[in-house]
Amino acid sequence: MTIEIELVKEVDHLCDYTFNFHWHNENLDPDSVIPYQKGTELTYRDLVNELKSSGEVHIIGNAGKNFAYSMGADLKHFGGSGEAEKAGRIFITGNVGPETGMGMVSGTLYVKGNIEYPLGNIVELVSDAEDFRKFRSITDILCNGLGEDELIGNEFSEEQKTLVLKDGIARGTVAARCNCDAKVVIEGDSWNGTGLLAEKATVIVNGNAGMNTGSHLNGGTVVVHGDVGEFAGAYMKDGKLIFLNAKGFIGAGMEGGSIYSKSKAKTSPPAAKSRMKGEESKLIRELMDAGRVESMLYNKYEPDKEKEKYVEVHMRDGSIVMRKID
Repeated sequence: MTIEIELVKEVDHLCDYTFNFHWHNENLDPDSVIPYQKGTELTYRDLVNELKSSGEVHIIGNAGKNFAYSMGADLKHFGGSGEAEKAGRIFITGNVGPETGMGMVSGTLYVKGNIEYPLGNIVELVSDAEDFRKFRSITDILCNGLGEDELIGNEFSEEQKTLVLKDGIARGTVAARCNCDAKVVIEGDSWNGTGLLAEKATVIVNGNAGMNTGSHLNGGTVVVHGDVGEFAGAYMKDGKLIFLNAKGFIGAGMEGGSIYSKSKAKTSPPAAKSRMKGEESKLIRELMDAGRVESMLYNKYEPDKEKEKYVEVHMRDGSIVMRKID
């Protein structure tokens, strides 16, 4: 099937699987009619349901923020499995805003217009649709391969299941929800949310990483040969996060996993410093190209059960403070 919609003004949250439930302190009714339509009365849910049924959505007009957000994710928030599911195709004749495809795990985007950076969890391919640029999810390629597609500016080894991102484009949520044994190497800096909810993938950043690096990490490994931004390792469930230095607090609300930092890091509850083991020093040597003595100087952080009873307080300046519950 196909849904067509024409817009006379830019609209946010188009084809947004999250319906804005997680990332912003706003309310968006998924069954509300999308504004600025010409000749139709489609809702936000109509577009998502079409993609969930592997259909096509054709958009004429401009998409703003949260375009194709978490596309292809069967979200637990709505009673789903939290895993990837099949998704259809979006054709948009118009411009798309920054962070397109954040958290996207399946489906295909075709764009005829300008694309603002940073991108989300997507890479560009040689297009099979005239005048449109084609994009697929990094997670989809890692787990299901390229098929007949050909990357532009990057490399993928089917045999080694390794994707090398070397086009210099800033991306967020790289390898989001990846549940297969695969590797991503980012030659340069990554943007926010690297490794979000990844279960098995290894992501190596040969540069710095942005905010929320390793956020909600669920078994995967994220290695940063540089600095990480605020809230690294927040709400980690399992896995390993390794970096040289953190610019802000780490480990807020983490439930499991381990964080390793060459420099001492400031922690948010329940994260606390713990003892390094011999096999962990070996892992640091392998992943960080560190010498034996250098690897032993890394600091390890894990959740401290005594510090779990804290509440998250959002401050007016946008920061988050963890306060203990009496």
